[in-house]
Amino acid sequence: MPPPADILKVAIEWPGAFPKLMEIDQKKPLSAIIKEVCEGWQLPNHETYALQNADSTNFYITEKNRNNIKNGSILRLTKSPGQMAMQLHERIQSSSLDVKLDALKDLANSSRDITFAQEFINLDGISLLTQMVESGTERYQKLQKMMKPCFGEMLSFTLTAFVELMDHGIVSWDTFSVAFIKKIASFVCKSSMDSAVLQRSLAILESMVLNSQDLYQKVAQEITIGQLMPHLQGTDQDIQTYTIAVINALFLKAPEEKRQEMAHILAQKQLRSIILTNVIRGPKPINEEMAHQLYMLQVLTFNLLEDRMMTKMDPQDQAQRDIIFELRRIAFDVECESNSGSIEKRKSMYTRDYKKLGFINHVNPAVDFTQIPPGMLALDNMLYFARQHQDSYIRIVLENSSREDKHECPFGRSSIELTKMLCEILKVGELPSENCHDFHPMFFTHDRSFEEFFCICIQLLNKTWKEMRATSEDFNKVMQVVREQITRALTAKPNSLDQFKSRLQNLSYTEILKIRQSERMNQEDFQSRPIVELREKIQPEIMELIKQQRLNRLCEGTCFRKISSRRRQDKFWYCRLSPNHKVLHYGDLEESPQGEVPHDSLQDKLPVADIKAVVTGKDCPHMKEKGALKQNKEVLELAFSILYESDEYLNFIAPDKHEYCVWTDGLNALLGKEMTSEFTRSDLDTLLNMEMKLRLLDLENIQIPEAPPPIPKEPSNYDFVYDCN
Repeated sequence: MPPPADILKVAIEWPGAFPKLMEIDQKKPLSAIIKEVCEGWQLPNHETYALQNADSTNFYITEKNRNNIKNGSILRLTKSPGQMAMQLHERIQSSSLDVKLDALKDLANSSRDITFAQEFINLDGISLLTQMVESGTERYQKLQKMMKPCFGEMLSFTLTAFVELMDHGIVSWDTFSVAFIKKIASFVCKSSMDSAVLQRSLAILESMVLNSQDLYQKVAQEITIGQLMPHLQGTDQDIQTYTIAVINALFLKAPEEKRQEMAHILAQKQLRSIILTNVIRGPKPINEEMAHQLYMLQVLTFNLLEDRMMTKMDPQDQAQRDIIFELRRIAFDVECESNSGSIEKRKSMYTRDYKKLGFINHVNPAVDFTQIPPGMLALDNMLYFARQHQDSYIRIVLENSSREDKHECPFGRSSIELTKMLCEILKVGELPSENCHDFHPMFFTHDRSFEEFFCICIQLLNKTWKEMRATSEDFNKVMQVVREQITRALTAKPNSLDQFKSRLQNLSYTEILKIRQSERMNQEDFQSRPIVELREKIQPEIMELIKQQRLNRLCEGTCFRKISSRRRQDKFWYCRLSPNHKVLHYGDLEESPQGEVPHDSLQDKLPVADIKAVVTGKDCPHMKEKGALKQNKEVLELAFSILYESDEYLNFIAPDKHEYCVWTDGLNALLGKEMTSEFTRSDLDTLLNMEMKLRLLDLENIQIPEAPPPIPKEPSNYDFVYDCN
């Protein structure tokens, strides 16, 4: 008699019959259980049947996922995946429109199940779907003219099935013909197209571009930015999201020499203002996926600055030197005197003016721009500021050049260091993160947003310099304060550059000092010997507390996302530690869970005793396999793997840095190794400081009662209580 844990009570449905209540033994082969069910209904050929979940997923029960079955589950006896695939393969080719439509609808629904998908793909089902899309037969043409809703529905289900099948990663994207790409592109380019068809077509184009360099070339030839723009001006946020995703994909995969050309086209088509009007300031709140796509576009746009950022100035290039002459001319309202005075006199005059402009090298300021980063980007910013904000530029230069008290702020040096700082803050040159949604609306309010950002910040720097009464020796201190002012202002996500400017006005040097003082008081660390000894005595207790917290978090579990090229069709899996800390339970999920996932619903197990090691970053097997992920710095920082017996491994990509630290700490604690994450160091520091302050409280003349104070008497009535119900 098997133990009760292996016996499950379930209900099994069969069309046209009363459901059966029966017990199934999880130790029996699944085929034996299906045979028993079929015999109960006197159904022959049990091998042509299978069990499904009788819920919204209708996923097949397999040996791999059967542990997901719970007591009280409702299952359905149905045709096996192979039989179902053969029937649908035949029905979608039917001459009857009604049969064909129903079959395509069933196929779109069934294709979400990888068990069915494998069987349908084995029948060359993807080729059949692509032929149906690209054929453009007379029947489809007539349907399009006479019965548009029917045509749109059939095409929508066909494309949905195709997208779902491809999402399983069984078939390579490189296998598709130019005719198929042209047909998909034509659906996107049409002015009036069924929204479901348009959405699926955009998703297919995005996946093609991201998964194949060859397909990128073909898609780029078939579709233009101008043809995508109308889809951003509608009100359907899903279509807007997919449209921006396609633009991002084309941007990301474009060769470096073509990205500037593409950016010029986007500016001509007024992409920024269209997104600002119809998306950012649109009637609907921005959802998570749209925020990610806007972040992607923001990063890719700023990365166009990388070329100038990494270009050194050639001190012998006259065209580049002319820019410096232009800065001098605007600041001091002088023309380049070609013939006036001797050469020595002109050199002396230039040297004097370049010193006033705040360059380090007064004789040849071009040398200042040979440092990369920021290279020529700093000079571009300075020229933009001088031309577009001439009054502010002249005021800053003259104000500082006329000071004789060594408190002048060097405009040239400041601009170069500030440009470098802004590039670091905005991570210019880094690939976008897979998980980030951190876009800034203010950068979509101006065509030259980075240059305007610089203009605001250089004026802030000059203001802060004066508030600090700084000298040249304080240059690095001023830059640190300015960085803090900028980053704190950005965290508020201002909607416009004016709001950003207002936010900076409230973050004066005095305010920064107050904030720092407050934080310093909260993080005060005493260095006297008795205090240090007390810290050393307390530290093991705190480390044990942190260890228990990490293990408790592993017992609660975490939902991890499987990285795929099509983010909106994310697959999830869950992993948690058993309460006795001896087994890791994990398994796939259909959607992100709202709370903890029970142990018994996670079908796979890994004994902790079998774990050999935990590796992170580029040492992880899945970071070595996937080239695209390997290049992404942020994904690399969230990756870790468990290596266990027979060279097997379990790969993770944490949802964020916090979960990464929790899991790597917890796994190291299980293996008896030291917890070394930055999160552990932060927790240790915080908890130690709190414990130290508690133990060092000044209790002189304060009597601590031996017994707790008495509980006060109940009030005469409770009229003051407000009943929320």
